[in-house]
Amino acid sequence: MAFSSYLVTPAELEDALKSNARSKLSTSPRTIPICGSWFLPNDPQGRTGLQVFKEGHIPHARFFDLDRVADTSSPYPHMLPSPEVFRDAMRDLGVKKDDTVVVYDTAELGIFSAPRVAWTLKVFGHDAVHILNNFKLWVEQGRATEQGEQEQVEKTDYPLPHLDSSKVVAFEEMKSLVSDHNKEGHEDLHILDARSEGRWKGTDPEPRPGLSSGHMPLSTSVPVPELLDPKTKAFLPPDELRKVFERKGIDPSKPVISSCGTGVTATVIDTALTAAGYGDGGRRIYDGSWTEWAQRVKPTDNLILKDE
Repeated sequence: MAFSSYLVTPAELEDALKSNARSKLSTSPRTIPICGSWFLPNDPQGRTGLQVFKEGHIPHARFFDLDRVADTSSPYPHMLPSPEVFRDAMRDLGVKKDDTVVVYDTAELGIFSAPRVAWTLKVFGHDAVHILNNFKLWVEQGRATEQGEQEQVEKTDYPLPHLDSSKVVAFEEMKSLVSDHNKEGHEDLHILDARSEGRWKGTDPEPRPGLSSGHMPLSTSVPVPELLDPKTKAFLPPDELRKVFERKGIDPSKPVISSCGTGVTATVIDTALTAAGYGDGGRRIYDGSWTEWAQRVKPTDNLILKDE
């Protein structure tokens, strides 16, 4: 089933799941729900994505572990995995290359980490991917859920993908862009930061001990809650999202790099830009985000700003 937009309503997903062929012999593309739940390391309740998945998930959903499907050799959390790690994860999840994947978050958070999982699939060329807007509404509307472990799925022969580097920014390029932004002829761009305003200003601490808060030069604060409905925790309608970016002074003709704490909620901004139809698509994610930035820039670089 083809969805009309990147964001999918609970009713649209439910209809798509009903149309899935139930026979294991069928070769028809399917709609696969994937739970991309993840919590910050300082979550006050000590929750984990897998724990919440077991407590309640969409029937036949699979669980995508952001911390494991990652470059685990990196000192920074859940950096993009290698093509081989991504391929093996998709095989283990029972996903085929032509399946349509709908990623969703926890009912508690509404929208948080699912956009990162969906973006990861897109970076590795799985274009038939969407985000449920959202599981909180799915539950409140009385749609089916089940508890327990992920059901056993048949492994697939998912092919080795190619990583689309045009969607990603690494540290050295990011530092160059920020350091050279005032030089003549240098590309003008927006850097959007999804962390809380307090962390962006440097008045509130980071959730990771010892990490300085603050922000990069050129950076604009776009905290995630400003993009979500405060009651449903779903994305705001497209026209309201456009107004948010207009108020922030974001020029849709300029390139955008989104950042956050560890590259997770940066993709919430990227998703909101997509949903709003804002900009020409020249958008990238700084994968290491603030956790990498604050550890790698030197005090003498003057690349951590604070509004204290």
